[in-house]
Amino acid sequence: MFGWLRNRREPRAIPDTLWRATLQHYPFLAARPETDVHKLRALAGQFIAGKEFHGAQGFTITDEVAVAIAAQAVLPVMQLGLDWYDDFVGIVVHADEVVARRVVTDETGVVHHYDEVLAGEAMEGGPVMLSWRDVAGAGETAQQGYNVVIHEFVHKIDMRDGAPDGCPPLPTRAAREAWLAVMRPAWEAFREKVIIAERFGGEAPWLDPYGAQSIDEFFAVAAEAWFVNRPRFDQDFAGLSALLEGFFSHAAAP
Repeated sequence: MFGWLRNRREPRAIPDTLWRATLQHYPFLAARPETDVHKLRALAGQFIAGKEFHGAQGFTITDEVAVAIAAQAVLPVMQLGLDWYDDFVGIVVHADEVVARRVVTDETGVVHHYDEVLAGEAMEGGPVMLSWRDVAGAGETAQQGYNVVIHEFVHKIDMRDGAPDGCPPLPTRAAREAWLAVMRPAWEAFREKVIIAERFGGEAPWLDPYGAQSIDEFFAVAAEAWFVNRPRFDQDFAGLSALLEGFFSHAAAP
């Protein structure tokens, strides 16, 4: 593992062959402007130097795995900077989706137990878990706006100021209110569309219906689609696209 990176704390350029293979496998990265592609390559090397990859249940972390995850993970912070990810070091990779046992207590105090199938999970103050099958398929699923790496790392951005709430850390209360004034109505309209589709046979939305679960999931679902298939996203969410552009395309302090 990481034969090209002997000293993990001193990042080096990702080898040409490995980087070309990564771009070929994930066309949404290769399609970005040349200056962005060069920056992604440098940031991915720095990201790998500062994180610890762990294969779960016998899964092997190879250079291919690490670079694929890193190249996609740094896309949301290409302008913001890697400091936005400085609150954790661990990335746990499973070969496939995992089943998590959940326990929740409802408003009446009743405890519910259920299983949830996960392709990824971001833990507040802790590591990120990813399914390699979903990561590896991101080149193909970009047409559907699906990208598990970007989704989970946007959750990490959302969590920097506490529990995820659909709004990243912003400098002022006014900025936060302005953000939610766009995000919340977009989420509510999307949730309504998902309900109509699922219960009454209405047209299914293009965006992953998982975003209807909560406003923080909608933020992550919207962001992943915006990064990997901007033209299609803009057709349905022009106003939201402008909001994401304003945040992700301008450097800001974490």
